[in-house]
Amino acid sequence: MRDLYHYFRWAFVLTGVGLALAFWLGWGYSHSAAGALSFLLIAAVLAVLEVSLSFDNAIVNANRLKDMSPAWQHRFLTWGIIIAVFGMRILFPLLIVVIAAGIGPLQALDLAATRPAEYARIVGSAHVSIAAFGGAFLMMVALTYFIDEGKEIDWIAALERRLRACASIRGLEIGFVLAVVLLFVWLLPPRTEGNFLFAAVAGLLTFLAVEVLGQVLDRASLAADTARAGFGAFLYLEVLDASFSFDGVIGAFALTQNLFLIAIGLGIGALYVRSMTIMLVEKNTLAEFRYLEHGAFWSILILSLIMFLQTMMHVPEVITGLLGAALIGLAFFSSLRFRRHHEAA
Repeated sequence: MRDLYHYFRWAFVLTGVGLALAFWLGWGYSHSAAGALSFLLIAAVLAVLEVSLSFDNAIVNANRLKDMSPAWQHRFLTWGIIIAVFGMRILFPLLIVVIAAGIGPLQALDLAATRPAEYARIVGSAHVSIAAFGGAFLMMVALTYFIDEGKEIDWIAALERRLRACASIRGLEIGFVLAVVLLFVWLLPPRTEGNFLFAAVAGLLTFLAVEVLGQVLDRASLAADTARAGFGAFLYLEVLDASFSFDGVIGAFALTQNLFLIAIGLGIGALYVRSMTIMLVEKNTLAEFRYLEHGAFWSILILSLIMFLQTMMHVPEVITGLLGAALIGLAFFSSLRFRRHHEAA
């Protein structure tokens, strides 16, 4: 219990601050206790939604962070949370409206404050492109993990061994993602397939660009240029965080159309994800639970498919969260069973 308090104390404190802000915001909009309580409840639900959708993100972050220098770990966990909360939860939805509606940033902010329904409609109109970009990027993240000759541990052995054996086929991950993208382009209704294809290819190219940059900076680290090498990993994690955030930000508009309430609720959730990441790194949890990382990447693969499906139908966020939690839970119990058998042997 003391360990939990140590890692989550700031998340607990800022949760209280965030919920108080949500209550105050609700009072300002409705001038009633019922309206203020409604805002507070929605903020709490959004925080839970963010945690349920992003637990796999914490595991993947921890996997990357454990190989980074302490200085860059600190930078990611401080600057990164600022970018995650303010960049993805406030600036990103505003940027969508600026581009989609062809208006200035201040006009978009005024629209969010005074005409939230219209603001939500504009953000929703860009949902196909957002889902396609995030789905392609996350699918590449998951496939790159499984189709890897250097991967030594398998959880779902029959399937993961076959994927690992295919690592010698160059470009297999890219070909698979493009095949899935073309399938959805064929299934999508007219006048949406162009936006979907453009955004999906952009997501694929973004992943490749970040990978190339990471490899270049890794080579630089061999020449003792650790600052640039740390920046490459930092950049990769920020793009990965952004891709995970797409689903939560868009899904939040199903609960409320108020940008500021969304930022508060998802920001609270992001603080818990940050705290979980720190705990996983410092307690070396991924080494103790050998299949936990596998469950996270299977969850990412499922999430990428769901993001593609959301361009054609509505998939409730609770389903996405439960599927991810179920996979990670199964991986956790498989890890416990392995530990028991290993210790007994």
